Amino acid sequence: IIPRLLKTILYLRPCQVYFQIRNRLWKPSFRYLTYRSGCNKLYVSDSLKAYRILNGSSFTFLNVPSQFLSWSDTTKGMLWAYNLNYMDWLLQEDVTFDDGALWIDRFIADLPDNHIGLDPYPTALRGINWIKFISRHYDKIDEERLAIWNDLLYSQYVHLSRNLEYHLLGNHLLEDAYSLFIASIYFSDRNLYKKSSKLLRKQFCEQILPDGAHFEQSPMYHCILLDRLLDCCNFSFNNIRHEGQEQMNAFLKDMAVKMLGHLEAILYSDKSFPLFNDSAVGISPEPMQIFSYAQRLGLVWDKIPMNEVGYRYMCNENMEIFADVANVTASYQPGHTHADTFSYELRIKGMPFIVDTGISTYDKNARRQYERGTSAHNTVQVDGKDSSQVWGGFRVGSRAKVSVIKDTDTELKAVHFGYGRSKPHSRTFAIDEDCLHITDELPHMLPAVNRIHLAHDVKINEVLPNAISTDIADISIEGATRIELVDECISDEYNVLKQSQAVVVHFVGRMNYCIKAKQV
Repeated sequence: IIPRLLKTILYLRPCQVYFQIRNRLWKPSFRYLTYRSGCNKLYVSDSLKAYRILNGSSFTFLNVPSQFLSWSDTTKGMLWAYNLNYMDWLLQEDVTFDDGALWIDRFIADLPDNHIGLDPYPTALRGINWIKFISRHYDKIDEERLAIWNDLLYSQYVHLSRNLEYHLLGNHLLEDAYSLFIASIYFSDRNLYKKSSKLLRKQFCEQILPDGAHFEQSPMYHCILLDRLLDCCNFSFNNIRHEGQEQMNAFLKDMAVKMLGHLEAILYSDKSFPLFNDSAVGISPEPMQIFSYAQRLGLVWDKIPMNEVGYRYMCNENMEIFADVANVTASYQPGHTHADTFSYELRIKGMPFIVDTGISTYDKNARRQYERGTSAHNTVQVDGKDSSQVWGGFRVGSRAKVSVIKDTDTELKAVHFGYGRSKPHSRTFAIDEDCLHITDELPHMLPAVNRIHLAHDVKINEVLPNAISTDIADISIEGATRIELVDECISDEYNVLKQSQAVVVHFVGRMNYCIKAKQV
């Protein structure tokens, strides 16, 4: 465990180490402050609507419904409690001003006993939701109530600015910066504007790759962060409060256009995204919602070919494939990274056929470990080890280093050394008019296991010594020493497991397989 820990720490930034230690020894305490200046009404275009979360006094987060017990209720997991404290439901279409106001008043009254609500991440997201709610219902709020809300909102932002998530960096710090920027416009706070603008510029330069992808390489988080960037554009384009804000608006626009260009590139023909790394359905806004929001803001973009993100798209008349030949680009924050080197997803005639097993939980348990591990992905495993050393729910020690050897529209070949310098694994994806061909090569006489995870509704017709026949496609296999069909659970949503099957192919040194769609 010590070598693994040292390899993990090796990639951290010095400021992460410092703030990890500081946060364990001391954290700034929350102080109630009075905001003495008035807040003008903000003008914003329609942002994205919240999913239906609140029904009476019952909430449903991550597909888990529950009555409200307290803001610090962790019986359904910490992520469920965080979602409760985001207060996204304030923006639900059927939540009236009176209903939302009662929940804000209740949060304020309960804050002394809420030990989760003042964590930086929920504070940042809740602040944006409160500002949106206030902007939407500004004319209905009496002066006394607005003063109370502004005092508490301002106090939270002062607390957030003293607790920025430098111990994590990555998407957490970017979310903090988004929220502070929107608050700087709402409060017309020049110091907050200068601090948040500087932080946004720096983090975008670090976190957005040249091809427009977010560096944590999760399509789901890319959508979440792009939605929030569009919120910043929305508030800032429509409310000029600070000197130099037009230049910042131009910067925000450029970043949004880049991220929109990548999102356009990483979608299937039905406009859904592959579930690479920590990605699930029903958490982020849907891509078409994001595109519509961007168009309402007057943004225009072009698709940006995938490069630095490490994903590739190939297709023929019947097939669409997304392949992963990525290195870990968020080297100091790989919390949402999986040991999935050379994995892929395949759709045939628009239907999922070979799938990522997805994520169902962020709890640090055996299921989380499995979902991040190599055996949960459509790739090769050697000696029962992971290609990258995932552990602790959100940690990565040693990482597979990938070199791309060939990269064309019809052929992709790469090699990685995640199993050791003497055990290189090379994989070739090749697509023609009829078939997808995948070839795996390892050093001579090295035994390995190749897994192919099938979509939950795929029907197996026949299992032969060198082939698998299904209702969607046939898989012809060469070089196998043994083929198994195993039952498993996959998940494309949190807390939802679906029964499925996986093809487990044992081989030594080299194997290849061909997938051919059924003819109708």
